[in-house]
Amino acid sequence: MTKYCCKMMEYHLNYKCDMHADPFECPDNIIIYHKSQQYGIPVRDGINSSASSFIQIKHCPWCGQKLPAKRFAAKRTISIREEAERLEHNILSPRAAFADISVGRTRDEPPCDFRTAFQRDRDRIIHCEAFRRLKHKTQVFLSPRGDHYRTRLTHTLEVSQIARTIACALSLNESLTEAIALGHDLGHPPFGHAGERALNTIRAEGLFRHNEQSRRVCEKIERGGLGLNLSFETLNGIECHTGDIIPFKLEGRIVRLSDRIAYINHDIEDAIAAKIITEENIPKQLRDTLGGSKSGRINTLVRSCVNNSGEDIRLAPDVQQALDELRAYMFKNVYTNPACKSEETKAIELLQRLYAHFCENPDTMPALYRNIAENEGIERAVCDYISGMTDRYAVRLFHELFVPKDWIN
Repeated sequence: MTKYCCKMMEYHLNYKCDMHADPFECPDNIIIYHKSQQYGIPVRDGINSSASSFIQIKHCPWCGQKLPAKRFAAKRTISIREEAERLEHNILSPRAAFADISVGRTRDEPPCDFRTAFQRDRDRIIHCEAFRRLKHKTQVFLSPRGDHYRTRLTHTLEVSQIARTIACALSLNESLTEAIALGHDLGHPPFGHAGERALNTIRAEGLFRHNEQSRRVCEKIERGGLGLNLSFETLNGIECHTGDIIPFKLEGRIVRLSDRIAYINHDIEDAIAAKIITEENIPKQLRDTLGGSKSGRINTLVRSCVNNSGEDIRLAPDVQQALDELRAYMFKNVYTNPACKSEETKAIELLQRLYAHFCENPDTMPALYRNIAENEGIERAVCDYISGMTDRYAVRLFHELFVPKDWIN
């Protein structure tokens, strides 16, 4: 039975219909009837966020019998965030991550009145500088001039859309899923995976991994070195969206799969636009299993995930095999194709030159990275600085440092 607030109890006892005169239980949260709803359809008290919301009650909530008109003030006793947290427990799967029992943040801070912990993570990622720089970072085609080629930002948005659809269908936490998806590539260097390879070849401290760098951006680089102070669940999902370690929450595993679904399919579309491949070049058995278009393939993959996931996030075996084969096809025909990778050697050399320059001249880096150099070493600081650059910033900086300028008399 639907539970009502104290004011509803008071009202019902004062103006009760003949058939329903018994008192009823009252929880400490507020659920009221809005005057636009007929015959007592319950809605949350989200219409007016002020302390008092004046509502006209016209019918008995049980039978619809018309009641005498009376106005009363419904007092809010808990915050909007607490209502949202209770709603999560009411509607989400027991396997979902719940914001009110999150592992927490590195630094404790007062909760928001309106947003859950995971919603707050999402907002911090969207408003951070590293997120805005994604619009000028390569996805596959280096610094494309065409308006419709993907960038690292549009890739991120497509991952978020696919991941949220799956999370919603599985009754998992959509806010956590969205936060992980939006933050998963914050640490990606310029020039796509060519930039990652460039840093791998010159970094003495070990391999550069963009997923690890994304977590580092969130923890130690954003906000002038303070970091975004995100929830542990969000950080874990960001760091483990690729690599050998699997996220410990299902929401993170959704992003891990959605990332692959998104990049394979939108890279096919970009490669077709660039006349690298055609849809008909994709092996017929893969088109028969997954679909013959981008939307068809995404639909097949999302449905397979929703229908086959439970304790873990998975695809049907035949669909998983087809996806793996399609990925192998893309590596052979697109990702390593000289036609779309002809500039990568130049990009790698450019980043290597920048890396060597700033290792020799750390004082020329911005203050944030000079501080990192003092505390964690020069190579760590230079790696942070370069991985945060956009494609065009790296090119412009290279020109300023290494390309002679015209003499102006």
